[in-house]
Amino acid sequence: MKDLTVRHVWEAKERIQSTVSSTPLLYSLPLSKRLDVPVFLKLEQLHPTGSFKLRGATNMINNLSEEEKATGVTTFSTGNHGFAVAFAASRLGLRAVICISENVPSSKVEALKESGAELHIEGKGQDDAEAACYRLRDEEGLTVIPPFDHPDIIAGQGTIGLEILEELPQVTTVMGGLSGGGLLSGVGMVMKEAAPDTQVIGLCVEKGAAMDESLLAGKPVVIPEHPTYADSLLGGIGQKNKYTYRCVKQYVDQRCRLPEEIIAKGMAYLYEKHRLVVEGAAAVGVGALLAGTVQPTGPTVILVTGNNVGVKDHYKAVHPYIAVPGT
Repeated sequence: MKDLTVRHVWEAKERIQSTVSSTPLLYSLPLSKRLDVPVFLKLEQLHPTGSFKLRGATNMINNLSEEEKATGVTTFSTGNHGFAVAFAASRLGLRAVICISENVPSSKVEALKESGAELHIEGKGQDDAEAACYRLRDEEGLTVIPPFDHPDIIAGQGTIGLEILEELPQVTTVMGGLSGGGLLSGVGMVMKEAAPDTQVIGLCVEKGAAMDESLLAGKPVVIPEHPTYADSLLGGIGQKNKYTYRCVKQYVDQRCRLPEEIIAKGMAYLYEKHRLVVEGAAAVGVGALLAGTVQPTGPTVILVTGNNVGVKDHYKAVHPYIAVPGT
């Protein structure tokens, strides 16, 4: 793709490195024993905002003109991107307005309210929040920081791939959640440029997988959202998608849809074996390995993407699958 290259990812790495730290690549002994291949967890939930989204948001906001910074920014989000935009904007003292739908979990709504950004709630899904965001752009001149479909966002997320290759150049499989596609567009591009044989696997919710449905249809489509433990994987890809649809089609080798039980088991396993409390979207890679949906043959990296989940929601998901001695 001529308008987006790995060079942009290296530029993003330089642009964000003073404020966005590299995250650990944790060797998972229990998963490695179970799969009989080395399995590593890329701990993106350790960012100050609790997810990988900080990379792309910081890259794009830092790359704005001084005039754009002075006016302020807006975005539409299921939560994590909103946190990232609010945080990155606050570091520069910029106004930020976050547009979300009524379907965003209450725990994320409360956290967004505490972020210091202005919150705009509208509609039943991501598409409604997106429409509100662009209306604010037209009415108030705010710059839209899209959650995935922009070169600066994709390049920022792609810095994860650079970090993986620096620590584990022999990686053969990278797995992560697939929704709008910004994450796997950036990481996939980096991986395929360095080692074309690397398998990039996108994991989707069973109902409401907009990117997967769009690729099956041969064009971006709108589909209804459904309740899921992996709410960060909900949302449309945009009818005028310019980048991520093509990137996912080019760089993602396999797409899998996961039922809710598998997502919950992934969350429970990460808690029980690694004491990690993560949201459903961050546990899809582990769930897919446990279920045998994905069967890697070499060193594998799971992108653990975020931890923005309420305590009650986490407990509801994991408690059926946690073994408690003496009960």
